[in-house]
This record gives sequence, structure tokens and C-alpha cells, in this order.
Amino acid sequence: MTPTLTALLCLAHSQALAIRRPRAQEAVGGQGLLRPQGLPSHRNSLPGLSLGPRTRGQAGTLPKPTLWAEPGSVIARGRPVTIWCEGPLEAQEFRLDKEGSSVPWDRQIPLGPRNKAKFSIPYMTEHHAGRYQCLYLSPAGWSEHSDPLELVVMIGSYSKPWLSALPSPVVTSAGNVTLQCGSWQEYGRFVLTKEGGHHLTWTLDSQRHPSGQVQALFPVGPVTPSHRWTFTCYGYYRSEPQVWSGPSDPLELLVSGVSRKPSLLTQQGPVLAPGETLTLQCHSDVTYDRFALSKEGTQDLPQRPAQQPQAGLSQADFLLGPVSSSHGGQYRCYGGHSLSSEWSAPSDPLDFLVSGQPPVTPSLSVQPGPTVSSGETVTLLCQSQIKMDTFLLCKEGAADPPLRLRAEYRAPWHQAEFSMRAVTPALGGTYRCYGSHSSSPYLLSRPSAPLDLVVSERGHRGPPACAPTHHWNQEGAGGHKRVLGRPGRCRRMGRDSPQGQPAPLTLVLSPFPGPSGGPAPYHPQGWSLRPRSSQGPRTPHPTLT
Repeated sequence: MTPTLTALLCLAHSQALAIRRPRAQEAVGGQGLLRPQGLPSHRNSLPGLSLGPRTRGQAGTLPKPTLWAEPGSVIARGRPVTIWCEGPLEAQEFRLDKEGSSVPWDRQIPLGPRNKAKFSIPYMTEHHAGRYQCLYLSPAGWSEHSDPLELVVMIGSYSKPWLSALPSPVVTSAGNVTLQCGSWQEYGRFVLTKEGGHHLTWTLDSQRHPSGQVQALFPVGPVTPSHRWTFTCYGYYRSEPQVWSGPSDPLELLVSGVSRKPSLLTQQGPVLAPGETLTLQCHSDVTYDRFALSKEGTQDLPQRPAQQPQAGLSQADFLLGPVSSSHGGQYRCYGGHSLSSEWSAPSDPLDFLVSGQPPVTPSLSVQPGPTVSSGETVTLLCQSQIKMDTFLLCKEGAADPPLRLRAEYRAPWHQAEFSMRAVTPALGGTYRCYGSHSSSPYLLSRPSAPLDLVVSERGHRGPPACAPTHHWNQEGAGGHKRVLGRPGRCRRMGRDSPQGQPAPLTLVLSPFPGPSGGPAPYHPQGWSLRPRSSQGPRTPHPTLT
């Protein structure tokens, strides 16, 4: 054999050993391919792991693989997860590495069509949480690492945070909003995720709120109707960045636009009693596919599919109830099309008040009396011994909002006077009044006893009627009521009234016997009228003074 041929054969033999040696070393653990380092020598390598110099040179022309997890990278504890690594068709073997481990986490032969491998975790635990990368072996050598995949485990014992939008989940198109993620659990960081094709995430350190809870504020915007804006958030401790709480309830932003606003309707009055059922109807002459209802100060945005009672009209009913104090507030509704994330302009607001809180009953009286002629001035007086900031006057069957007046204190009563000048028959009806506190403007006291106001045409009065100038009910000992007041006057035209002048009458109370001789409970039939006469003896009944 010539010297030249011998040299060529030796060179070929040494190159063959250099190619085969990595496979032999990988089969026994891969110590020749991965060695501990203080910092990764490649930007996509995991800390603590780096490629050997021979393989790195071979991997320069190989595309890096793709790594993902199904059903996702955030998995509840105890649930299964599958990690996939995909490379080119010539891939012969796939390897999965976990951050912090000096040896491969797992190795798999590719599945058909021989370009990806499956790594299964049947039961997710904290042990499996971490950052992963994969690489593949081809005839040209080992590829570089994939981009990192962070696998997170959710722990059920961690309380889920809450997520809200400030100032409201209803945002005008191109507007901005702040999402507030918070919890009473001492999480060090919060993660906000946006649902959708890209599944974007943001992480912020927690801040202490004056209330004692921790929170993070995520500015979002400009918000456009090009896609849906649905978010959830999580909390975790700084020492365990891949161990998260459960997700918050999802929050969807409603992007309102400029299309024609619907109308919000109801057949009920503005004041609701606890236990009632409230039905709101969102109605439009635009053929919307769906409607949404919003309540000021809350995060809920219930949606209903639209019904079409006739061509060109659309509507949806929102059933609320049984009514409680939480239903008091201001409502609006929006219309939307199924193929767009943009909603209509908001309807005009509709206010609802809930009675019974606080459990106080004011009184309502009228001057000069419950029967008047057109053109007269009538004053309705609402009073309470319990402090109220505002009094409201409601007319039964009226769709208009109640009249509101700030309370005045005239010892020992808190009161408000509602004056109606030049009354007409249209103002006749049944009235009630309520009290409220400024801290809860949508919560009202119990209603006063009803007061019937009769307004007759001028010169055509109804039957004689009397009422005390003032009266009120006050709870006394044993649950009984006292009736207090001042003398009233009943206008009565007749023979006993010379020259058509009203005869003075004294309004007295005929007491009903109460239990155990206690104060008599108030009852409308307890009132009686007696003419005051200078010739006869004064009535033995207790006169109201």
C-alpha cells in the first residue's frame, strides 16, 4: 500500500469515529454532549446546560425545533399534560431537557411522520413544573435547543385572585382601561393572561393596598373591536415562579361603539321591594344578534341572544331577582352583532331603588288636605325621627323617577317638604315617601303609609275630607304606635256654615284598646270628626294637640 493511500484511509477512519462517538456517549447518558456551566453559552440554552464544542459546530446549519404543551402550559395539579417537540423529517431522536437538571429529562424516538416526539406527564405535580427545552438528532448532528417552554402547575389550596376593570368593564372604542388583580393571600407577583390566538401574558410585582390586600394594576389599551378582550389572572410566590394559584373568574371587556343605541325598558316602577322579580328588556329597531346588560359599579356583563318579535326589531329580556339590596343601581344595555366584537352605544340609563334598608318607616302628610281644587298649592311633608340625608316622594303608577329633597332637621324630626303649585287633576293619585342615606343612594327605607291626593276641577269638590296638618307614626314600647299631630280643619259647605264659610272641626282620635291596657295601635278607622261647639260640652275623646 502506497504512503498516500495509507494516509487517506487513516483520515477517513478518524472522521468516522468522530461522527459515531457522540451517539455512543448519548446512549449511556450523554455526558459528552452536555456539561455543567456557570452561565449558558447560547441564548436559548437552559441555565446550567450547554452544548459541547464539537456538536455546536455541527448544529450551526440545523433549524431549531418547536416545543409546545397540550392542553396548555398552565395545568391544574393532578391533570395530565403532553409536551410535543417537532423538528425536520430527518430527525432521528428527540430529547427533552429541564432547567436545573444536568442530565436529559427524557428521550423519544420520533413518531410518524418521523418529525415530532411526544413526552407525556400523566399526573402534573410541582416536581414537573419548570422550564423545558428540546433538541433533535439528525444525520448532521444535534440541533440547537428550542425556545423555552414554561410549564406551570396550579395549586387548588391557593386562593384564586379576583379581577376587575377600572373604572368599568365597558370601554369605548380606542379607549384605555386598568385591570386590577388582587388577593388577600400574600402573593409576590400577579400574571395577567389574555385569551385568544396568541394567549399573551404580562407579569407585575404585587403592591400593598390600603385595605391590606395585595394587588397589581395592568394598564390595557387602546382597546379596539377587532377581537375579543377576555382576561384572567393568577398569583404566585416569588420563591416558586412556576407554582400558581387557580385562575380568577374571566373578565370580558365590552367595547362600545357608535352604532344606534337600544332602549332599556321595564313595566315596573323605579322602587322595588325585596323579593320582587325584575324584568328588563333591551329593545331596538336595529336587528342586533345579542344584547348585554351593565350595572354601574359592577363587573358583571350578562349577555342574551336577541329575539325578533317582528321584522326590523330585536330585543332580549334580562330576568333579575328575587330582588335584594344588591340590585339597586343604574343600568344600561348594549346591542351587538355576532360577527363583530364591537357593541352599540349605551342605552339611556335606568335607575332602580330597593326599599327596606334601612328598616325605618317615615310618615307622609298633606297640607291643606287630601282633597283640593285645581290651581291650589299642595305640600306633602315626609318626616322621620331617625336621621335621613334625603327624602324621596313617589307617585304610584308613575314612570318618572322619584322626587328627591335633602332632609332638614327641625327638632326632633328630619323632614322634607314637597310643594306642588297650581295642581291639576293629573297630579292626583296615591303617594308614598322614603328616606335614604347619602352613602347608599340606591337603598331606601320602608315606604310610608300611602296618601291619596284628590284634585278636583275648580268648583267641583269631592266629599268632605279631613287630615291633620301633621301626623306620623312612631314605634312605642311593645311594638305599638303613637299618633301625634296638630288640630286640623275640614272644609264643609252646608247649612251649618253661614254664608258658605267652612265650619271649624276638631280632629280627634277614638282609641282602640291595646293589649294589656297598653297604647292603642294606629288604625285609619281610629280617626273620627267632631264639630267644636261653644254651647255643648267638649268632647271626652283625647284631642290631638
